[in-house]
Amino acid sequence: MKIEIELHCPRCQSTSIKKNGIKHDGKQNYRCKECNRQFVGDHNLTYLGCHSKAVKLILLMLVRCCGIRDIAKITRFSIGKILKTLTQSNHEVIPQRTHYKCLEVDEFWTFVGNKKDKHWLQYVYDRSSGEIVAFVWGGRDAHTAQRLKNRLEELGITYDCISSDHWESFIKIFKPDQEGKYYTVGIEGNNCQLRHRIRRAVRRTCCFSKKVLNHVKAFNLGFFYINHSFV
Repeated sequence: MKIEIELHCPRCQSTSIKKNGIKHDGKQNYRCKECNRQFVGDHNLTYLGCHSKAVKLILLMLVRCCGIRDIAKITRFSIGKILKTLTQSNHEVIPQRTHYKCLEVDEFWTFVGNKKDKHWLQYVYDRSSGEIVAFVWGGRDAHTAQRLKNRLEELGITYDCISSDHWESFIKIFKPDQEGKYYTVGIEGNNCQLRHRIRRAVRRTCCFSKKVLNHVKAFNLGFFYINHSFV
């Protein structure tokens, strides 16, 4: 029986590969003809964390509500590998349009380190497309609400109407066209989705962020995957 393995360059994903000698441990070495990257095939790796699809798998599991240690246990990757993948991720949330018919605004409670160290997320949501349009981190106050409104202006976002609950800071800053929980059903539902997608956002959990950087990176990743329907 003949087995064929198709190799892809881990750097440029090219399939133009040639053999390039033997490693000191007896494993076949390969070289990419396009970018000259040398590597060992995924089928011959000792440590699975070096697999060419490791990063993609880690990111997907992070946005499917898996914690760092859960991923390490399931995949047998090191905790350091998983944390490095998260901190080196760079997912920017960019609005897909410049004009929206109706937007909803709400705040979302999270914490870093312990529940006394609150980090409030305020964001704008489009119910029709399920898109997180803009967001800011800060306190549960009018200053953060003003920063969110400024963020919309920086992005050049316009809208026909905007809805919020009865929180006075939103009413003062955004002057919503519609007020009340009835008009924010979409964003409240998305809050539930965030708590099912991002492990650090679950209310009662032992999985929480110890560093603000990791916290922000995890949410940026979740927002990016949600906006592009990857989850």
